Amino acid sequence: MKAYFFKHNLEFNIPAKTSRDVLYEKPSWFIVIQNQNKIGIGECSIIPGLSLDNLYDIESKLEYVCKIISSEKDLDPNELSEYPAIKFALETAQKDLILEKPFKLFDSHFSNYSDSIKINGLVWMGDIKYMQSQVIQKINSGFSCIKIKVGALEFESELELIKRIRADFSNHDLEIRLDANGAFETKDALDKLNRLSEFSIHSIEQPIKINQWHEMANLCESSPIPIALDEELIGINSDRKNLIETINPAYLILKPSLIGGFQQCDEWIEVIKQKNIKWWATSALESNVGLNAIAQWVYSKNNELRQGLGTGMLFKNNINSQLEIAGNTIFLNQKKKWDLNFFLR
Repeated sequence: MKAYFFKHNLEFNIPAKTSRDVLYEKPSWFIVIQNQNKIGIGECSIIPGLSLDNLYDIESKLEYVCKIISSEKDLDPNELSEYPAIKFALETAQKDLILEKPFKLFDSHFSNYSDSIKINGLVWMGDIKYMQSQVIQKINSGFSCIKIKVGALEFESELELIKRIRADFSNHDLEIRLDANGAFETKDALDKLNRLSEFSIHSIEQPIKINQWHEMANLCESSPIPIALDEELIGINSDRKNLIETINPAYLILKPSLIGGFQQCDEWIEVIKQKNIKWWATSALESNVGLNAIAQWVYSKNNELRQGLGTGMLFKNNINSQLEIAGNTIFLNQKKKWDLNFFLR
């Protein structure tokens, strides 16, 4: 048994702007486990400033994890409680190692090349003209659901953009989701949500900053737009039930890289099952490796909502894979090949 890791900086085709930051590149590390002629690969994807994993000691932690695996000792899961991205990478690599075909983690119509997953188109922040051009591009590409990042520009300008979109496309033709990344101030968040609700908004992710459970609960109760929790879930383990019962959101956004892998996601799903709270998954800007794993997992859950899995197109140096996007779907193209040589060291 041999395990090692290496870093790969993913470079954005166009700088990605959110209410928190502007991203020009994003680091990922790959864990590779080899056992005779078998290989398992997992991605540790970090978004600096958002991920719980400590960016400054992550490589020493990865080195330790690989050393334990190579010595064929058991790793205490509690040692990775503050490293959800490493947990996701390790879970994926270990699952990949024991299965028959590389990168085939779940046996399904999706992984067997006979079905696809519906996804939303992502509109990044920028000036209004740039955002308008993205919206047009997504719709022309076949998307019937778009997610718009809001909160970085002047609110009236963002409101005007959404108003223009709705003037051309009714809610029957186009589903609009919003993601504020916690940008709204608590004192005026409800007023903004009321004004946005005039344009038939499907949902809004994380309107206010995290760790304001009671304020978020009041918003969820009063908002005319259904609220989805995203960043709020990061680092929450033993307190899941309390968070859900306190806030009672309409949706959860599950990002395996940020909350610790598929097992952790499954535990969130179990908590919300009895409360009529729905969920969908989005990538945390993983390469095609992490994206493929999340897509296969999502398909296995029979989730009918559109997923946020269109981020692979964002990078100029992504790993060659079988993933492909056409219209508003993502699927695996049997004619394409994974670049396995990329991972061999």
